[in-house]
Amino acid sequence: MNRFVIADPKSCIGCRTCEVACVIAHSTDNDVANLSVKNFTPRIRVVKGQTISTAILCRHCEDAPCAEVCPNGAIVRSNNSIQVIQEKCIGCKTCAIACPYGAMNIVTKTVTIPGNGAVASMRQKTEAQKCDLCEGKADGPTCIKVCPTNALRLVTPESLETMLRKKQERAALEEAAEIN
Repeated sequence: MNRFVIADPKSCIGCRTCEVACVIAHSTDNDVANLSVKNFTPRIRVVKGQTISTAILCRHCEDAPCAEVCPNGAIVRSNNSIQVIQEKCIGCKTCAIACPYGAMNIVTKTVTIPGNGAVASMRQKTEAQKCDLCEGKADGPTCIKVCPTNALRLVTPESLETMLRKKQERAALEEAAEIN
């Protein structure tokens, strides 16, 4: 089973600290001074309603609709998660349409294309981005660590099994109490 991060809307205060931490964790230089509206592209999104707010991010689906529709095979299963291989992504946006959670972000970046000799050119590249569980970072998902209300948590096969067992026990006890 794939791991994923889930938000508890009862605990989320909509502060967007997770979004900022995500952008910093995925920036090439981890420099807050270079953040701007143009390059602020978190892989987690806080959605706010009138009475509730929560974070939306990739659920790393077992049957990953985004991976199924990717024409270039840029979305793959790796290390119990679903990852985007940016070098293969052609920016077709098909994955964003297929994602049932709206967790796939399409971003346009300026990239440098190496040229012959010292001449390089700049061009725009559109690519898909989504939560990668901070793959390659020793501490795991940064968003979880920075959330001031602990509204985010990593769901693993073990934690899911424990959660299901507790729900089953609670349901059995409630049913037994109703019978008596």
